[in-house]
Amino acid sequence: MREGLCKGCKLGYDTGERDIGRAKCKIKVCCINKGYNSCADGPDLPACPTINEFFGKKGYKYKKYKQAIEFIRQHGYPEFLKIAGTWTNAYGTYRNE
Repeated sequence: MREGLCKGCKLGYDTGERDIGRAKCKIKVCCINKGYNSCADGPDLPACPTINEFFGKKGYKYKKYKQAIEFIRQHGYPEFLKIAGTWTNAYGTYRNE
């Protein structure tokens, strides 16, 4: 983690090291342009076509990404970061799994 943020896809856009105009991820572009930390901040998450398309993809990781966003919405970023800090991979288990 860097400065309390995910070590993932958003680093470098705020400093100009990376150009959001060249980003291919619709979710990243949406979140950055709207000033969200993640989709968890979006008030219209259940109705969002971009995130629903992403969550509709087949694969275990998409289920885990959805679970992470729902966890953040319910418990907040500090609690998510505490749990995620114990994982050895990109995703892991939550206390009620």
